[in-house]
Formats: sequence, structure tokens, C-alpha cells
Amino acid sequence: MPQITHPSDVQTVLTTFETSPGTCQDLLDELRSAYADFISKQPGFISAGLHVNDAQTRIANYSQWRRREDFMEMLRSEEMRAHNRRFSELCRSFEPVMYDVAAVF
Repeated sequence: MPQITHPSDVQTVLTTFETSPGTCQDLLDELRSAYADFISKQPGFISAGLHVNDAQTRIANYSQWRRREDFMEMLRSEEMRAHNRRFSELCRSFEPVMYDVAAVF
């Protein structure tokens, strides 16, 4: 389970997928499969969560990694590159962005 703390010694990655009601469930299925079969088994993976807005036009992904390098290594792998190509087919855009926790309330 994700734990948000400040200060934090983990790397946080937020990814927003811009999708449509017609492809939202397909994209969500692909993301679940990628996490279950590959991403969650990678070195440095801690946890992740998937969030869908009411209109089914956006999926937000929150993930935590031990180190920035762990996330980058996973992202550059051939298997993840194949997953990303599939994600691209099911959404208008997506962008993973690394963040530092600035505060927790």
C-alpha cells in the first residue's frame, strides 16, 4: 500500500492518462495487467494505485520506487516499452512525472 510521508526517502511518480469513456476500461485492464505481470516485480518497486475520474476521461497512476534509477531502468526495458506502445493506442496522451513529497496533511 502506498504510504505518503514527509520527508520521504522514496521516488514518487504520478502519471496521468488522457483517455475516453470508450477506451477507459480497456486501458485500465492493460494497466492492471502490466502491474500484476511485470511492473510490480521490478527491483525497487514499492507500491502503486490507479484512479479513474467519474467521466472516465482520465486515469491517474501513483507509484512509489526505492530510487529514481529503479524506475528509469524499468521504464527503459523492452517489456515496458511494449506496454507503453499498447497504452498509447488506448489513450490520447500520458506522461510519467517524478515528484518529491513537499508536505502531508
